[in-house]
This record gives sequence, C-alpha cells and structure tokens, in this order.
Amino acid sequence: MTIGHLAELTGVPASAIRFWERHELLPPPERQGGQRRYPPEAVKRIVLLRKCQQAGLTLAQIREFQQDQPRRAAMIRTKLAEIEQLMVDLDHAHQLMSHALRCSKTDILNCPTFSAQMASWRQPS
Repeated sequence: MTIGHLAELTGVPASAIRFWERHELLPPPERQGGQRRYPPEAVKRIVLLRKCQQAGLTLAQIREFQQDQPRRAAMIRTKLAEIEQLMVDLDHAHQLMSHALRCSKTDILNCPTFSAQMASWRQPS
C-alpha cells in the first residue's frame, strides 16, 4: 500500500511515518517506481508506535522496545514504575479538583475534609 493509504488507515500523517522510518522505528518499505510500498503488517506496527508514544516512551525507548527481550524488559519495568507514579499523581489531582468543586470553604486549606485527604496522600501505600 502507498504511504497515503497507510496514513489514511492509521490516522497518522505521512510525515510522521517518514520520520519513524528515518529513526529506524519502521522497517524501510519496498519501493516500486520510486514510491514507498508498505505491507499490511505496517498498520499494526504504526498502532504499536502510537501506543508507545501515548505511554510516554521516547524514540530511544521505542527503539529499545522493539529490540531483544533482556534490554526491553529493564526499560519496561522502569517505564511501568513511572506510569504507576503518574497514576497516583493523577488520582490525587482528581481528588483535589473534585473536592474543590464542591467545597464551600474559600480557602481549601481550611477544609478539614481536604486536610485529611492531603494527609492520606503523604502516607505510604
């Protein structure tokens, strides 16, 4: 398939596909008449690349993700720890915003319910 068709199927701009090729995150496509031609499995590879980006992986980490198992496993463990901490931080932010929306106190720090909530955030899980 052409790069335009691949871009259409994946919702990823052709410029991003070419960028990933330059950075060796996508295998080089075959050429026919000077045009890139992609196999059907390129769609899956691009979906994977998008998910890796959404997970916060850098280009180097995405490259490593596609490499051998021992190096990949160490990188994934590190990234999982970062994601888990981010989930805790986002949960606390959600609690803060949800409480602030319904709290009647002018200064949320004067709210005993919120103070108790903040204290629980400092406790190890």
